[in-house]
Amino acid sequence: MELVRRPLPARVTAVTRLTRQLVRVTVTAPELNRFDYAGPDHLVRIFLPPAPGADLVLPKTDRWWPELQELDPAIRPILRNYTVRAFDPTARRLGIDFVLHGTGPGSAFAASAQPGDVLGILSDGADYRPPDDTEWQLLVGDETALPAIAAIIEQLRPDERALAFVEVGDRDDELAIPRHPGVRLHWLHRGDTPPGGGDLLLRRLRQTALPTGRAYAWVAGESSLVTSVRRHLVAERGLEKLQIYFCGYWRRMESPA
Repeated sequence: MELVRRPLPARVTAVTRLTRQLVRVTVTAPELNRFDYAGPDHLVRIFLPPAPGADLVLPKTDRWWPELQELDPAIRPILRNYTVRAFDPTARRLGIDFVLHGTGPGSAFAASAQPGDVLGILSDGADYRPPDDTEWQLLVGDETALPAIAAIIEQLRPDERALAFVEVGDRDDELAIPRHPGVRLHWLHRGDTPPGGGDLLLRRLRQTALPTGRAYAWVAGESSLVTSVRRHLVAERGLEKLQIYFCGYWRRMESPA
């Protein structure tokens, strides 16, 4: 089956509040069975109307980027990246989790989304690739990384081990994740500190005795947080750079999507 390399128009089928700040928007499209899904941190580009009530105009071919740039700014869709949280190719169903803080267009869309709303989606690949010699995994992130961390944990084999640290506002922002026998999951509550405004995760990592054996680290979230964690793992823990995947999903001066 040939995979789709162009934006697909998709329709919202369900909107589910998962936590105080996390909403899952489930969409469907006739060609979703040809969506190129590659792993638990798979990114999906979403295309949103340029203004509330505006029509959604999408690029029509796999040369979607130059087509997008050629569109009149008045009708050009807003483009954002999110993580695929759930995917069922047989049912042609895809779920995307949105963090509801800030005033970004993605958050605004999810906060008001209703069944029948239309958006565009495009597969953008996955980067979670533990080497074959990995003996345990370290998963680190804030709430914007939570969809990927939850998906990674759910897809681990029963004999795999992982240590996970997730920073959220408080207990109400914790997400129910099925227990895994080899995973130790630590929720860190930043309280009144703004997202991306402290070093809670880094301080907790420095205080933690890590397992022995060859590690693979997956780190994502606010850009400065991700950079500081990567530096800590290389300089203070002795991990090789090739053992670490890191990605800044957003910057502190911005609202997360």
